[in-house]
Amino acid sequence: MRLIDGKTISDAIKKEIAAEVASLMDKGHRPPHMAAILVGHDGASETYIASKEKNCRAVGMTSSLYRYEENISEKELLEVISFLNDDEEVDGFIVQLPLPRHMDVDRIIAAVDPDKDIDGFHPVNMGRLALGEDAFVPATPCGIMELLKRDGIETSGKKCVVLGRSNIVGTPMALLMSRNNPHANATVTICHSKTADLAAEARQADILVAALGKPGFVTADMVKDGAVVVDVGIHRIADSTKQSGFRLVGDVDFEKVAPKCAAITPVPGGVGPMTIAALLMNTMKAYKKKEKIG
Repeated sequence: MRLIDGKTISDAIKKEIAAEVASLMDKGHRPPHMAAILVGHDGASETYIASKEKNCRAVGMTSSLYRYEENISEKELLEVISFLNDDEEVDGFIVQLPLPRHMDVDRIIAAVDPDKDIDGFHPVNMGRLALGEDAFVPATPCGIMELLKRDGIETSGKKCVVLGRSNIVGTPMALLMSRNNPHANATVTICHSKTADLAAEARQADILVAALGKPGFVTADMVKDGAVVVDVGIHRIADSTKQSGFRLVGDVDFEKVAPKCAAITPVPGGVGPMTIAALLMNTMKAYKKKEKIG
């Protein structure tokens, strides 16, 4: 068993982006600009946005945060999105989820300019992805594909089982893994809450992607010997032995599953860093498209 080191790989990607940003600025171009809208004070969202801002600065990008209380109206939020759509200095932006219950999330996502939709959630980008056209890909699946490629994981002809069918991870992940390219070409099965004998399906996987959002859901009996396991989940579990009072775990029972694997992503330090790296990659892509560079 070996660990798939998302932190090391994401650091390499960020160094590449930083060098590219520096080169562009040396040629007289402005730096890429990523913005984010944050509504409320969800702990996980606060952590993610802080990491996004830190990493933007680290690679030389401009980062802007538009922060609002939970009682902002949907109309007001749509006005903010319209403002960012029209702002020539903003290359891409995200609307951090989850949003308050009084918001129509689908309406909010659909209001984002598809060419600035670096989260890849807009129906136009999802449609382009489904058709195999150029699109902004949701950051987590995009990051996982880059992780598998750079780690040298063989995917062509392999059986890939994706646990979870969300539009954020599961569905785009399945589409990407089935694509006709050297770093995909897998045979893909999507499992979900209505799958009959999910454990039996999971045991068929050469590459198992766990994105169900349930801590420790994937147990050793669900994983065949020599499989590659990608753990997308991240959860805070109470732990009195830790100074923080909690520890981070994934959707996989790591201690029991890891010994059976050829390779596995840890939590933390696996998929998480790659999500931020992919967001930076999408921002650079939006910037180049907007500025007609490359």
